Order: sequence, then structure tokens, then C-alpha cells
Amino acid sequence: MAREKTILHMDGDAFFVACEVSKNPKLKGKAVVTGEERGIVSALSYEAKALGVVRGMPIFSLRKSFPSVLVLPGDYACYARLSGEMFDIVRRYADEVEEYSIDECFADLSGLDKPLKMSYREIAERIKKEIESELRLSVSIGLGPSKGLAKVASKWQKPNGLTVIEAKTAPDFLKKTPIEKIWGIGPRTAEFLKKKGIGTAGEFASRELAWVRKELSKPYEVIWRELNGEYIMELDPLPKTVYSSVQKTRTFHPATGDKVFLLSELSKHVEEACRKARYYHLVPKKFSFFLKSQSFKYFSYNINLPSPTNAPETLVALVRKHFKEVWREGILFRTTGVVLQELAPRAAMQGDLFGGSDRAGKFEKIHGQIDALEEKFGKSVVYLASTHQSLKRKKVGTDSDDLDRNLLFL
Repeated sequence: MAREKTILHMDGDAFFVACEVSKNPKLKGKAVVTGEERGIVSALSYEAKALGVVRGMPIFSLRKSFPSVLVLPGDYACYARLSGEMFDIVRRYADEVEEYSIDECFADLSGLDKPLKMSYREIAERIKKEIESELRLSVSIGLGPSKGLAKVASKWQKPNGLTVIEAKTAPDFLKKTPIEKIWGIGPRTAEFLKKKGIGTAGEFASRELAWVRKELSKPYEVIWRELNGEYIMELDPLPKTVYSSVQKTRTFHPATGDKVFLLSELSKHVEEACRKARYYHLVPKKFSFFLKSQSFKYFSYNINLPSPTNAPETLVALVRKHFKEVWREGILFRTTGVVLQELAPRAAMQGDLFGGSDRAGKFEKIHGQIDALEEKFGKSVVYLASTHQSLKRKKVGTDSDDLDRNLLFL
């Protein structure tokens, strides 16, 4: 009889903020949020959460309601580096590791207890200890016979938790887990199940398989089987190479309120970010740009793109159209930046009904040729006219501090 699988799920505790604390231990124990450059709370410490701060809260509202909370811009290069180092520690013990997100991974520990001469719990404890001592990061780990149960286990005790769920003990955990807390069950499905008298994961897992097949689609049968201890969702150990966000910023001196120059800076960022996206054959579904003043105040604008594209012409036109939303008369700005968000494979994007993506596609083909030229002769041999002022000012000795914060949000 085959031995029960042992799957590890590791989840970073308040990961982005934890990375900031790892860089600056003086922040430990304080209410801290990141996301200043985007104008909304992207991540928050447990201390900030205890005060009532929530993700997505506008920064200006946060500062009014919670003036004691420290607000930081995201340091995405740092997050990506620590993420990679964290997963490398897991790989010291397991060959099959799936990087599920920037702060989450699954690992198959099945059968490793004997060669490592440790119990599965002891392996998990070693991983936690090494991540904490080497990276100064806290993680919560769950062990279970399936990915679904390992996920339940990792969330059972946070932060800094370690929980083991076996097939025989799973019902005790599931009966205390709200159905909406189960991985893969969204608000609509949770509401549907509650109308059917199912309020907990235990009540769902105890239903007959025939009922699940009758009432729900195939993916929910997979969730049902996983909650009942079956290993259905196999690990994908291939390294992730997909960006979900690329950020380009630059700090310059002296600060300026010159609209022409600021627009040119943003144009250059767009070109550089789009070049990066094209390299990975990706297009953004969302786009944002920002200005930061001398007093370190951020002014940002977010856009949902009707036609995802990595052609800079389209995005520069949107920057021009909405520039008035971030520029203020009489304010001097020291930093500019753009962020391409929710990047997806270019091949998977459908054309829109009005031909917008066809037009963008033509631009993308042109830029494919430009990319080939730059590969041979260097960057900026061909560039948009709107980028000229930025390149000209840099050539004459602008004191710059370029921040290439490109995050592979896994």
C-alpha cells in the first residue's frame, strides 16, 4: 500500500513588510504599510492590521485616520531577491518545489523523512529556523496529504505557525474552517454553498461525491477530493519566469515642475518597461504612473487597459491624457515612475471588437524590429520623440538615481 503523500505549503507572514523589517530591524513591532508609490496600501504589518488598516486603502485616507502608521514605497527588487533566497532554502530539503507566488510555495516531502533522518515536522521546523536566522523572515508552514489540506494547515496558525494535518485528522480541522476560506472557492460559490446548508469546509467534504458532481463543476470535485486527502493537484516544479509587474522609476536633481520634462521622463519609463515586457512576450492588463514631490508625497493614476499591449505608443498616449491627474501647479517633483501590472502571455490575449489591439499589434511588430536593433547597437538607438527631453537632460549630467525595480511577481 502506497504511503500517504506529505505536501508542504509555506506562506510568508506579511511578506512585503517583513522584507522591509529585514532590511531595517528598527521597524520591527511597528505599524507599517507599503504602497506609497501606488497611492494605496499594498501590504501591511500585523500591527497595522490590528489598528484597522486594510489592503487597498488610499494612502491619503490612511494618513488621516492612522497618522502613526509608517508608509513606505515598495522595494520590489528586494522582495524578489528575498523570495528567491527563501525558496532556495526549501530546495535544500526538497527537490520538487512549486513557486506558487512571490511568498508562497509547495514542496513534496514524501519519502524524505528516511534519507534526511528527520520527521516531516522536523524538516519543516528546520526550514522555518533557517529562513528566520538567515533572512530574518517569518513564515507559516502547513503539512498535509494534498495541496488543499496543506493550504488549510498553513493558515491555521499565523504568523510563524506550523500545523500538520493528516487524512485521519482532517475532519477536525475542516469542521472549524469557513467554506469561504478554502483555496479555490470564491465569494459566489461560497454563497451558493451556504444556501445549500454548507457553511464549513467539513460540511462540504462530507457531502457525497454524486452531490458535488450534480451541483458543481469539475474544479470543485478536485477541491472536494483534495479536502478528503487525495493528492490530485500535482506540483509544478518548473521555475517561474513570468512577470506580473514591472516598475521603472528615476530620481533626479534638481527637482522640477516642468511638464514637458516630466512627461518625457514618463515616456522613457514606458519605453523601458514595455521593452522588458516584450522580452518575456507579455502584455499588461493594468498600468499606472506616478510623480513624487520634494516632500516625498506620491501622486499616482491607475488605468485598466481595454486592450493589453506592450507597445509604448498606446501607454504614452494614456499618460498624456491623464497627466493632469498627477501634476500640480507650483509643486516640484523629484521622482517619476510607471508600473505595468497583471502581465499575461501575449499569445493568450484576444483581439478586441473595435480593432484597438490590432493597431497595438502593428506597433508591437515595429518594436520587435527596434528591439533587434538595440540588441546589436545598444539601447535608445531608436526612441519616441516624447522621450527626447529625458535623454537630452541625462546626457548633460543630470544627477540621477535610476531604480530598476522590476519584480517577477510569481
